[in-house]
Amino acid sequence: MDKPDTLAAAKAMPVDVNRCSDTPPPPSPSGRRGVVNLLATRRFAPFFWTQFLGALNDNIFKNALMLLIAFQAGQTLALAPDVVVNLAAGLFILPFFLFSATAGQITDKTEKSVLIRRIKMAEVLIMTVAAIAFWTDSRGILLGLLFLMGTQSAFFGPVKYSIMPDHLESHEIVGGNALVEMGTFVAILMGTMGGGILIQTTHGPRITATVVVGIALAGWLASRRIPAAAAHAPNLEIHWNIVGQTMKMLRDARRERPIFLSILGISWFWFLGAVYLTQLPGFTRDVLRGGESLVTLLLTLFSVGVGVGSLLCERLSDKKVELGLVPLGSFGLSLFSLDLFWACRLPAVDGLMTLQQFLHHPGAFRLMGDFILIGVSGGLYIVPLFALLQTRSHPRVRARVIAANNVMNALFMVLAAIAGAFLLGVAGISIPLFFLFLALANAAVAIYIYTLVPEFAMRFLVWAVTHAMYRFRHRDLDRIPETGPVVLVCNHVSYMDALLIIGACRRPVRFVIDARIYRMRLLNFIFRTAGAIPVASGRDDPVMLKQAFDAISAALAAGEAVCIFPEGHLTRDGDVDRFRPGIERMIARDPVPVVPLALKGLWGSFFSHRNGRAMMRLPQRFWSRVELVAGCPVVPVQVTAADLRERVLALRGDRR
Repeated sequence: MDKPDTLAAAKAMPVDVNRCSDTPPPPSPSGRRGVVNLLATRRFAPFFWTQFLGALNDNIFKNALMLLIAFQAGQTLALAPDVVVNLAAGLFILPFFLFSATAGQITDKTEKSVLIRRIKMAEVLIMTVAAIAFWTDSRGILLGLLFLMGTQSAFFGPVKYSIMPDHLESHEIVGGNALVEMGTFVAILMGTMGGGILIQTTHGPRITATVVVGIALAGWLASRRIPAAAAHAPNLEIHWNIVGQTMKMLRDARRERPIFLSILGISWFWFLGAVYLTQLPGFTRDVLRGGESLVTLLLTLFSVGVGVGSLLCERLSDKKVELGLVPLGSFGLSLFSLDLFWACRLPAVDGLMTLQQFLHHPGAFRLMGDFILIGVSGGLYIVPLFALLQTRSHPRVRARVIAANNVMNALFMVLAAIAGAFLLGVAGISIPLFFLFLALANAAVAIYIYTLVPEFAMRFLVWAVTHAMYRFRHRDLDRIPETGPVVLVCNHVSYMDALLIIGACRRPVRFVIDARIYRMRLLNFIFRTAGAIPVASGRDDPVMLKQAFDAISAALAAGEAVCIFPEGHLTRDGDVDRFRPGIERMIARDPVPVVPLALKGLWGSFFSHRNGRAMMRLPQRFWSRVELVAGCPVVPVQVTAADLRERVLALRGDRR
C-alpha cells in the first residue's frame, strides 16, 4: 500500500547530515535578552512601532472625543451626553462586524507590507480630516470619523497578527506576541491618559488635532521600513457579501476545535478587560471613594501587569508556544478577581480620597497587588492563545482566522457592555458583586474549555511538574524538523522522561510507551491526551505489538513526530542498555529521519530505579539540574540500533 504524500516527501528529501555538526554551538550573544533584541531588528521593530503608534492614536482620538462629547455634546448635537458616548463606542466597534471578513480575505491575497502602508496612509487622511473637524468644532464629523477609524483598525487587525509568522522564527513567535500585547496595553494606557490631558488643555482641540496627525504620520513612516511579506493566497477570489462571508469565516474557524476554542478564550479575555476598564471609574468613585488620580493609578497597574505577564510568558514558555500557561493565567484571573472582591472593602471616608490618603490605608497595597496580578495573569493567558492561532493556522487562511477572532472579540466586548448594563442597571447588583460574578464565570469558562480540549490541562500539568521538580535546560532541539514525519530516540532513565521531552519540544510528539507505564494512574491522563501509543513485547501481547507498529506507521504517514525509548525499559544501573532492533523494523517500514536525544541528570531522582524501585523511597533531591540534548538527524538508510545507541551515549557523555 502506498504511503501518503508526507511520507513520500520524507523519502524524496533526506536530511542533509553534512549541514549538522555534533559540536556544541557557541552560546547565543543575546541570551535571555532575545525578546528585547527583537526591537533592534528590521524584521520586527518597524512593525512594532507601526502597530504601537496606531493603537496609541486610536485611543488618544477616541478618548479625547469622548470627553469632548461628555461635557459639551448637548450644546452642538442636541443629544444627551450618555446617548452620544454610547453611540460613539458603537460607531468604533461596528466596523469589526462589517469589514473583518473582507479584511481577512484581502490580507491573505495581498503582500502584507504594502497593505500595511496603505492602511497607515488611510489613517493619515482620516486624522487630517479629524484635525480640521477639531479646529472647526464639527462634532458630527468627528463621530463619523470615529467609524472610519474603527474601519481602519478592522482592516489592520488581520495583517497585524498574520505578518509576524512571516518575519519571525518559530522560537520568536511567543516573544513577538509578548511585545505586541505589552505595547498594545501601554498604548491604551498612554492614549487614555493622553487624550484626556490634551483635550482639557488650553486650545485642547487644536493641540489634539496636531498630535493625532503627527502620530499618524510617524506610524506611516515606520511602516515604510517593514520588510515584504509574500501573499499566501494571491489567487484568492474576494467575496464582498459581508454577512455571508462573516458566517463562512466563523464556520471555517470552528473546524479546528483548538483554534476555535482559542478564539473563544481570547474573546473572553477581552470581555473581562472591557468590563474592568469600563467599570473602573465607577468602582473607584463609588466603592473605593477615590478620585481621578486613583482611577489612573489602577489603570496603570492593570496595564503594567499585562505587559509584565506578557514578557514573563516568553520566559516561562522557553520561547515556544506553551499552552500550559493558559490554565495558569485563567486560574490567576479567577483567584485575584475573587481577592479583589474581598479587598475592596476599605474604611468609609467623607468625600473622595486623594491618592495619598488611599496609599495610607492598610488594604491599599493588597488591592493594588490584585490589579497588577490580574493583569499579569491576563498576559500569561492571552499570549499563548494568540501564538497558537498564528502557528496552527494554515498560512493561506491565517488572516481570515485572525479576522474571525476579531469579530468574536468585538461581539464579546458588546456582550460585556450589555452584561454590565443589565447586572448593574437592571438587576441592581454592586460593582464588587459584578467582579465576583466574573471570577466565578471565568472559572466555569476555563473548566468548559479545558474539558473540551484537554491538551491545555495536559500541557499545564507537564509544565508544572517539570518546572517544579527540575531546573531543566535543553540544547540543539532545533535539529528536530519543525514539520514532517520524524522518529526521536532517547535513553530511558525515569518515569518523567516523556514529560520532559513533551515540555521541551516545540512540536507535538507522540510517544511509544510501555503499556504498564501508560496505565499508571498519575500519568495516564497526560499520555492519553498526548496521543501516546502503548506497546508490549511480542511475548507478552503480540496483538498489542502489531497494533502499536500500525499506529506508529499511521502517525508517521500523517507527518507526525514519534518518540521511542529503544531500550524498552528504565535503566537499572544508570547506563544506556542495548537498543532493541524494533527501531530498525520501524524505519524499514517507514523510512523517515531519526533524531537521537539524550537525557542527563535524571539518574538518582525519585522517578528512577537507583537504590531500588522508582517511587518506593523518599525523594532525596529537589530541583535537580536536568538537560536534554538533540543530535544530528540520521537518514533512514544509515539507521541501525547499535549506531543510534552510540550516538545517544556520545550526547549523554559521563553525566547520567
